[in-house]
Amino acid sequence: MLTILKNTEQGLQVLDKFVNGCWVNVIDPTPEEIIQLEEWGVYPEYVQYSLDLDEMSRTERDEDYVFILLRIPYYNGAASDIPYTSIPMGILVFNNFVVTICRSDNDINRILCNGKYRGLRTGKRYRFVLYALLETATRYLAHLREINKTIEIIEDRLQVSTKNKELLELLKYHKSLTYFTTALRSNELMMERLQRMQMFNQYEEDQELLEDVLTENQQAIQMASIYAEILSGLMDAFASIISNNVNDIMKTLAVLTIVLNMPLIIASLYGMNVNLPGQDSGLAFIMILVVSAALSLTAVLILYKRRWF
Repeated sequence: MLTILKNTEQGLQVLDKFVNGCWVNVIDPTPEEIIQLEEWGVYPEYVQYSLDLDEMSRTERDEDYVFILLRIPYYNGAASDIPYTSIPMGILVFNNFVVTICRSDNDINRILCNGKYRGLRTGKRYRFVLYALLETATRYLAHLREINKTIEIIEDRLQVSTKNKELLELLKYHKSLTYFTTALRSNELMMERLQRMQMFNQYEEDQELLEDVLTENQQAIQMASIYAEILSGLMDAFASIISNNVNDIMKTLAVLTIVLNMPLIIASLYGMNVNLPGQDSGLAFIMILVVSAALSLTAVLILYKRRWF
């Protein structure tokens, strides 16, 4: 899908044709759209870089354009093996327009379109790039907070769990944090290179915005690293808790088996077809019950003193 947008007096508008100062938003382009992009000066290899899920963040500069590839956060859904991951998004800055290319529709593009940033103008190409970088870091922070809340919910369930389901859920989010940390560090290196290239030194506002972007990205890196360490410790701790919960259940079953076996032994002996003491007495049944109860009570007292329960 290829969409052409530009700021007008009515706000960000979708256009039918290419104009100077526009933003070309490309999502999972068709071969025809790739040919169209090539006619506008976008080389097919940059489209492929932006669609390759394994590409890492980087930037390239030429006389006619600047290519920026960053990793953006992406939510696959709670049922996915990896709920949160990152995907590449390419940004090409030309002299008179800007292009964004991504395999999937994403929160970054949607937020840039919905007017959150009042200073966003498609004609101000480098400012547009800074807002895209800032929103990327902001979305990472938002997703990290969501991951932390989900982990706390799973943690409450784990305290009484005897199964591996919750641990497997934690493992999924641990993978997400690993992907986030890798992507954020890659983005940081790319943005530091942009800073060294002095692309945003023309306006003081742009320099301050770049500093904000680097700060937000660094905060996201620290949060992701902290959450990953905490989660790793939680998984180890709760693996032991689950093992202890299972041991407690087995101990309880062992206690019940011992206590119930006492009257069973007496009943088995007096069920034999041989002469037994007191079998002719009218109180034999009561005596058997009393002896069985006494043995069971004795077993309970012994196990209680040994702190089995």
